[in-house]
Amino acid sequence: MIRKAQVTDVKGIQKLLMTFANRGDMLSRSLSELYESVRDFYVVEEDGVLLGAAALHIVWEDLAEVRSVAVMEDVGRKGIGSRVVLACIAEAREIGLKRIFCLTYKPDFFAKHGFLLVDKAELPHKVWGDCIKCPKFPDCDENAMILDL
Repeated sequence: MIRKAQVTDVKGIQKLLMTFANRGDMLSRSLSELYESVRDFYVVEEDGVLLGAAALHIVWEDLAEVRSVAVMEDVGRKGIGSRVVLACIAEAREIGLKRIFCLTYKPDFFAKHGFLLVDKAELPHKVWGDCIKCPKFPDCDENAMILDL
């Protein structure tokens, strides 16, 4: 079942994200950050277990980021990641956004959903606020991608 996240999901979301953050595949998020942004998240839950999550973070009047896309490793390749990303895209359209971007190590996944590779320099400087927290900053090796809605 896919749904908007609730505050009771925050610890499960953090646990899911930390699986990938500990490997350097995404930024870690503190509990405080997750509670503050819980309304950005969609989750997929089955029998009380969070299987996947993604967030739509609004950056500006016409731009948002799909971030923190994570799926439990033992349930990968079942469309859970696609479901949460498509929910974020649908919400972005519903609220009138014009573009969504992502920073990713999985460009093929996002390309399947219509995102196109772009030069990071094309993104406004405002989107780099979280980057200072990254151990790879300033030598980012993620791919920047944009979806025009």
